[in-house]
Formats: sequence, structure tokens, C-alpha cells
Amino acid sequence: MTAHIIDGKAISQEVRAEWKLRSDALKARGVTPGLAVIIVGDDAASRVYVGNKIKACAEIGIYSEHIELARDTSEATLLDKIAKLNADPRIHGILVQLPVPVHIDSHKVLLAISPNKDVDGFHPMNVGELVTGTPKFQPCTPYGVMKLLEKSGVAIEGKHAVVVGRSNIVGKPMALMLLQKNATVTICTSKTVDLAKFTRDADILVVATGKPQMISGSMIKPGAAVIDVGINRMPNGKLTGDVDFDSAREVAGFITPVPGGVGPMTITMLLASTVLAAERSIE
Repeated sequence: MTAHIIDGKAISQEVRAEWKLRSDALKARGVTPGLAVIIVGDDAASRVYVGNKIKACAEIGIYSEHIELARDTSEATLLDKIAKLNADPRIHGILVQLPVPVHIDSHKVLLAISPNKDVDGFHPMNVGELVTGTPKFQPCTPYGVMKLLEKSGVAIEGKHAVVVGRSNIVGKPMALMLLQKNATVTICTSKTVDLAKFTRDADILVVATGKPQMISGSMIKPGAAVIDVGINRMPNGKLTGDVDFDSAREVAGFITPVPGGVGPMTITMLLASTVLAAERSIE
């Protein structure tokens, strides 16, 4: 068996086209969706991510503001900037690129963003609404994973989904979203004893640990859908995921590559949430 490769680039373009139509409909009513992205400091990876987000906004007609603050910017200054964006009617979504410098409390930053503009889905109110099944916004990476499964025709209801990783950004919300689609969900971590016992039982396996190639083909159930959220740079400069792609593709039924799998969907769902926030602003 050779797995069907889930093409995240192609699916992301399809989804973006759908949301561009909604963005265009808003513009016809005099509203242009607006996203503000704040970056504090000069982290190279963060600059790349922010640049990609701004470029993607332009592709579907979202107004964007790119706000760069020096690394020594005070917490009070950052919170004041967020407060002004909360009150700005041109801005429907606010994103502070994490991580922030250590002298700034990231929890305070997330609390400061209006829940109605929290397009990343990290405000405690939005996290709570995700738990109760009525989310305003869903964290973009697991939201993208759900869209990949949907567009690939992978059945979720009644299936056993195993999530390896428990982060607030991916693992925990991923498990909740799968539960809402009536999957039976198991959460594991990189420390789980006999991890392979759980992964071999998964109809859907989502891996987000940040440990390169920790899941091999021998740990996968034949025919399973394998979603690799990890992205790691090896000593030779090559990017790889948390799944050993070459061995896994010989066993799985569906698999995402790295790069080109989950990554493109994360930004796409950020765009979707920004358009959604703009739609809600005029309801």
C-alpha cells in the first residue's frame, strides 16, 4: 500500500478561493476585512511567518497592518497598542506573533486581545467556548487539519483518533475538534509509555511533538490517515516532520508531507477567521 498524499498547498488554494468570495461580498457592502499582525523583536523565523501572512492577506483582498516593535518594547506599550487596535473599526482580527520577549507576559497579551478579534483562537474565553462546542474562533493549525481531513474525504465520526502532543496551540484544541466530530479520541505525549501501542490503533493519527521522525511506519495502522504537524530542520538543512514520511507512506492510507501539508493551511484558516470576524462585525 502507498498512501494518498494530502496536498496542503492545493487544498489551501481551494479554501482561500472560497473565502475570497466571502471577502469580496463584504467589500460589496462597504466592509474590507482587516488584520493587524504585531511582531516584537527581530526573530528571523517570526519575520518569515509574518511576511507570509501579510502576503496571503493581499491574495484574497484583506487589509493588513504589519506592526513591528523593538525587542525592548515594554509590556505596557504592547498592551496599549492592542487596546487601540481593539477599538479600531478597520481591524477585525489581531494577532501577536509568538513568542514574545521574556520580559512580556504572553498570557496578559492574549487576555488583552478582544475575544471578537482573537482570530488565533487563544483568548481564554474562546478556548472555553471551544470546550463547550460553540467556538467563535478555532486555533488555526488544528482548524486547518480538520479542513484537510474534510477535503480529503477522511471519515471522522466513530473513528479512533490519536493525537500525539498536548500543546495549547495544537494538541489540546485538536483533540476537542475531533471529539466534536464524534471521534473517539486518545491524547498521547512524547513521554507516553509504549506509544506505539496507541498509535497502531489509530484510524486518524495527528502528530505534533516537535521531535523529528519519531513516528515510523511500524507504529502506524495500515490504512490510517496520518497528519504530520511537525516541522524540524535537520543538520543538513532539510525540513522534516515528526513522522518518518518514507516508511509511513508505505503503510498509511493518507498522509501529509512536510513541507506542503499542514503548513499552508494554518495561514489559510487565519484568513478565514479574519473574514468571519468581519462578517460578524456587521451582523
